[in-house]
Amino acid sequence: MSENTTSNKICVIIGASHAGVNFAFSLRREGWAGEIILFDSDPELPYHRPPLSKAYLSAEDNSELDLLFPEQNYKSEKIKLSLGQLVVSINKESQSILLSDGSEQAYDKLVIATGARPFIPPIKGIEMANNLFPMRTFANTVNIQNAIRTSEKKRVVIIGGGYIGLETAASLKKIGAEVIVLEREKRVLERVTAPEMSEFFTNLHRENGVGLLTNKNVIAIETSEGVNTVICDDNTSYIADVIVVGVGIKVNAELAVKAGLDIENGIKVDETAKTSDEHIYAIGDCTFHFNPHYNRFIRLESVQNAVDQAKVAASAICGNEVFYDVIPWFWSDQYDVKLQMVGLSQGYNEVIKRVEVDNEKCQSVWYFKDDELLAVDAVNNGKAYVLGTRFIKANQRLDKSKLKDTSIPIKPTSFLKE
Repeated sequence: MSENTTSNKICVIIGASHAGVNFAFSLRREGWAGEIILFDSDPELPYHRPPLSKAYLSAEDNSELDLLFPEQNYKSEKIKLSLGQLVVSINKESQSILLSDGSEQAYDKLVIATGARPFIPPIKGIEMANNLFPMRTFANTVNIQNAIRTSEKKRVVIIGGGYIGLETAASLKKIGAEVIVLEREKRVLERVTAPEMSEFFTNLHRENGVGLLTNKNVIAIETSEGVNTVICDDNTSYIADVIVVGVGIKVNAELAVKAGLDIENGIKVDETAKTSDEHIYAIGDCTFHFNPHYNRFIRLESVQNAVDQAKVAASAICGNEVFYDVIPWFWSDQYDVKLQMVGLSQGYNEVIKRVEVDNEKCQSVWYFKDDELLAVDAVNNGKAYVLGTRFIKANQRLDKSKLKDTSIPIKPTSFLKE
């Protein structure tokens, strides 16, 4: 598709987080000459979200957001930002969207990058709780900080021991909060990591003074005189001046559902990020897409996936044949620990844990399904992460006995089968 054929076209993007913003700039680079309009209900200039539960939450000064791009970049690329605007419906027949103020915007191509929102569990009394917040937006971060700084005792209960809950716990400890994490499952990170990795992070948080408790199913919150009591089904209770809820997300697929697009664990898209409507694409956390390496459809919550899908969709819309085919990767920062993850571990039947001889805080967990390496979790271990990525992409078979032998250093050829 040449610039001339798109000069009178309009591309509308719903959602101005990593996926939507990266798509807009990628579309310009691919040669789209028409209008690009980016809608988002958040009034702030688009910003990086991962630091919110990490460095940003523990920072002294939050006067400046970590912007995805300076405002001038949108102007120079002629990308129109329409922030603080809520899209309420999509009309496929007229190829237009309806905004909450009653106005309409026509499109030639539409990209849904609506992401996800925190899931708020149906806990008795949760709607009356004082200083209860999810962790997803800049406003959430500011509200949590303000609530803690104005609290005399700074007692925080975090409901949920996933990555968001643990990252938040680590950040709040840095600003002097007394933190308890309540996890419903028998171990933290149970749905995403092996027991070895759960044990590592449990010990890490307890060493740093976090009360990390598992098998804790919260059933009620009672609030009196501004102080909350969080009650679990085992008759234990915990006092909280501030509560942070981090029990998962809910995909923002309502617009797609109402528009009649195919839905399956998110908005279902093909290898070019196109939905069941030829004029509508979807990218990022809200999508259910096919991963060729793992030979199945998946939904990912990661910046990497958002950016990769954005590039693929932009290329496809401009008539270039580029297909989504990447190995997922993720990261998490907690205290002085950097966790880097590559691949998807679901379906593993063997785990190999390596603790490097010169540093117990430098370790890795390797997930196998028979002889196939599925994923690697690397703690303060960039070599394991980089080589694990290489091995997974190339479908290389490893000598597990060598991998288990920590006297053998991690090098490109150290573990390959002869």
